[in-house]
Amino acid sequence: MKINILTIPKIEDPRGNLSVIEKDVVPFEIKRVYYLYDVPAGAERGGHSHKKQQEFLIALSGSFDVILNDGKVQKTITLNKPFEGLLIPNGIWRELKNFSSGAVCLVVASDVFDEADYIRDFDDFICN
Repeated sequence: MKINILTIPKIEDPRGNLSVIEKDVVPFEIKRVYYLYDVPAGAERGGHSHKKQQEFLIALSGSFDVILNDGKVQKTITLNKPFEGLLIPNGIWRELKNFSSGAVCLVVASDVFDEADYIRDFDDFICN
């Protein structure tokens, strides 16, 4: 499974740290940025795969688990550092669970929203 945790450059300062996501951090052109927040206790997000789109997930605040499946292997990664991100290539099923109180998940995507790029049924994902 080609999943990578990438370090986001961090500028440390006594007044507070600053991290920057520029074109040399992620290996794709950024076309969309969105974020998940106020996720209720026990709620799950994701539950899909992309045919072409790649995503880079960052826990800006708090923590959450990302359960990844390539059709053969399942892996769980906990995101909890705002200076690290999870690069998810296309063709990987993802589920986001166990959001801590106040968690914020930032998603940097390689394409604009296109419903046709989503596989939302796990059985269909396994068959592809």
